[in-house]
Amino acid sequence: MWLLQSTKANPLPLAEALLTAKEKILPCAVCGFFATESDCEICDDATRDDLVLCVVEQATDILPLERSGAFRGRYHCLGGKLSPLDRVSPEDLRIPPLIRRIEAAPQEIEVILALGSDVEGEATANYLAEILRGRNCRLTRIAQGLPAGGGLEHADGLTLLRAMQGRRSL
Repeated sequence: MWLLQSTKANPLPLAEALLTAKEKILPCAVCGFFATESDCEICDDATRDDLVLCVVEQATDILPLERSGAFRGRYHCLGGKLSPLDRVSPEDLRIPPLIRRIEAAPQEIEVILALGSDVEGEATANYLAEILRGRNCRLTRIAQGLPAGGGLEHADGLTLLRAMQGRRSL
């Protein structure tokens, strides 16, 4: 609104930057993250663990994981999640490249399903677990439960159930 209303505003540089980004940023050929060449910086990073692959719904899901510093493996973006109501089927997702990456691994890898806990995310995780079972991988799912600093009084039933199921020894 400020760009539209202010006489000091100069929206042209912002518009040009957006156009440049749209033209030059494309999905990484390997993982689906943002790239300006065929591969992204993450795929080009030789210090990453090749034996751990984190599967996410969208490229933007990688950003908080990278900011946290909690994960130093490889990623695979599906490009969405199964959603029959939105007409998103397995054929619409980047599942075949995921299978190829797993089968090309020199030894068994861990595949972490870091998908949302909504109905579509759960359906996608269950579908992937079924088609990846018995392949060159060990499947895990990210833990779900209470956020840091969150209290029990504000948690819904499903969050509490998952927090209880995902408890660990101290």
